[in-house]
Amino acid sequence: MRRRIPSTTSLLCFEAAARTENFAEAAGEMNITQSALSRQIQTLEAYVKQTLFTRARQRVTLSAAGQTLAAELSPQLEALEVTLLKIRSHDALGGAINVGVYPTLGSRWLMPQIIEITQAQKDLTLNTITYLSNADIDPSLVDLAIVQGDPPWKGFRADYLMPEALVVVASPQVLQSPVDHASELMNHRILLHSTRPQSWEIWFNSYGDAIPKAPIGPMFSQFEMLIDAVKAGHGVAIIPLILVEKELSEGSLVKAHQHECTSESAYYLLTPNVKVGMQKIERLRRWFLNKTNQME
Repeated sequence: MRRRIPSTTSLLCFEAAARTENFAEAAGEMNITQSALSRQIQTLEAYVKQTLFTRARQRVTLSAAGQTLAAELSPQLEALEVTLLKIRSHDALGGAINVGVYPTLGSRWLMPQIIEITQAQKDLTLNTITYLSNADIDPSLVDLAIVQGDPPWKGFRADYLMPEALVVVASPQVLQSPVDHASELMNHRILLHSTRPQSWEIWFNSYGDAIPKAPIGPMFSQFEMLIDAVKAGHGVAIIPLILVEKELSEGSLVKAHQHECTSESAYYLLTPNVKVGMQKIERLRRWFLNKTNQME
């Protein structure tokens, strides 16, 4: 069935005129004469059976109907433009790619990978987009996203990336050596991550012991802040090992207990379903999967 919409030329002319509220300026943007732009808008007004502009001397202003159309049309034209740009670069191996990641994982794990990627694939430009929770991931903004959790994710293809090991860490000023019994950890001030409050229970279950009591303590929304608090001696916390390997090797943090918990949840690499098959995205996806396979 033929779609009942006016010509894209009329819509683009209207959008330019609505944005500038000046027919001469809009005509210049469209690279047509002012009279040609006026005819296109008149054609659109006849189609919608509404007056879209109020004309007074040399100025034009949007009518109420025009304001409604402009508010609805502009984002749709932007979305169409983005879609067409994506299609144009569908089979391109190079260009810009937006990688979504949590802030601390991005700075501590992804950044070294980006340096390695750009050295190996000089035609790629990697941009990072951060989010604090998986619910914040916008498939229109990211081309690939690194998440921790359990599949499936609606609207995304999910590839297993790597496991997650959880460790209990403390400042050497708080603990010079690991405690022998897990229950002794609860004698210290417990620090928590606000989006992962079950980490202590998960760790104790993995150790094969029941958690003595529900942990209560200060909460932090980002692991970077939580790590800094532990380093400053404010308490003990459970942190993904991948985020504190440097501090553990340098000695600015120590393991408060030797047990490492491998969480049932893991890290996954997500690709928005609408972007599956784009060559530059698939190329980078393969790089990540090969890289993490080599790490295991």
